[in-house]
Amino acid sequence: MSDVVVVGLFSVMGTVIGSFGGIVASAKLTNFRLEQLEKKVDKHNSFAERMPVVEEKIENLEKEITEIKKGA
Repeated sequence: MSDVVVVGLFSVMGTVIGSFGGIVASAKLTNFRLEQLEKKVDKHNSFAERMPVVEEKIENLEKEITEIKKGA
């Protein structure tokens, strides 16, 4: 084999390895970002579930305050 062919093969191998490494790194970063987004969505959903309970408690407290004011 001539030197030119060997250099060409090494170049192709380097390109393939570099491309594959870039694809793997990009996939890992995308998965990490998706996990972080899922955590934020779960946190928001938890908040959305708790708000009706808080609103009901506030409504009950407002009624009690109104009743206390009427009795005073």
